[in-house]
Amino acid sequence: MTELNVSGSASTELAHTRDELAKLLEPARRDGASVGFVPTMGALHEGHASLMRVARERVGGGPVVASIFVNPLQFGAGEDLDRYPRTLEADLEICEREGVDVVFAPSVDEVYPGGLPQVTVAPGELGDVLEGKTRPGHFGGVLTVVAKLFGLVGPDVAVFGEKDYQQLALISRMSSDLCLGVDVVGAPTQREPDGLALSSRNRYLSPEQREEATTLSRALYAAQREAINGVDAAHQAARAELRRAKTVDLDYLAVTDPALGELPTDPEPGTEARILIAARLGTTRLIDNMSLTIGASR
Repeated sequence: MTELNVSGSASTELAHTRDELAKLLEPARRDGASVGFVPTMGALHEGHASLMRVARERVGGGPVVASIFVNPLQFGAGEDLDRYPRTLEADLEICEREGVDVVFAPSVDEVYPGGLPQVTVAPGELGDVLEGKTRPGHFGGVLTVVAKLFGLVGPDVAVFGEKDYQQLALISRMSSDLCLGVDVVGAPTQREPDGLALSSRNRYLSPEQREEATTLSRALYAAQREAINGVDAAHQAARAELRRAKTVDLDYLAVTDPALGELPTDPEPGTEARILIAARLGTTRLIDNMSLTIGASR
């Protein structure tokens, strides 16, 4: 275990092994304090920091744990596992600033002793659509590592960003279906002043691609404005924005119900929905989503 003193305030402690993590959390377990948890793959930014603040609000004086682990199980062939940014020192500074009590930064061998697991978590039908259709096996890897981390950390509350909306929905369902006893909380997407959703992958964009990337959020905002006129109007408004972009290669644009199921054919005015988008700019793939209210509420 390593004690950090980045800012001179209350120190954050760093654990690399299961035993170190358990020892650091032992006082909280003994006192019956609530434990908050923010799982990440590192390369932290203000979006992650906002999750840490939500976790702190939820557990009060109880410990907040953040994990930093690039999970090989959720990367498919040809994806960016090797080039995914590893910025532990900078990540620790953010955790310290936000008052995180424990950072768990294990090795792959520590999380998967003896190799990748033979028993994994299947995401079901929801894992085969949208992101799951484009990235086969991705959500099985996500749910498996989150289940393992829940077991290691033993949190009462775990906070995930709404930017990865399908991931949030699946993890929430997993916690409920498997009776894991973890309150899964979604936190609002954090955005740049021009609307681009904060993402660790934004750093891969060239200046020209970075400018074009705002097309995704502009399309979603356009859909929000037009949703009062129905689902088709929302779709058309989003696609009109996307057609203005020269280098955005659309993967999918979908309007669903909040649980990512199908909307009724003729939704009642005031029906809540979600619009989700994924696209590539060069070799960088970005996702985003927003809530919609279909039709004028009565």
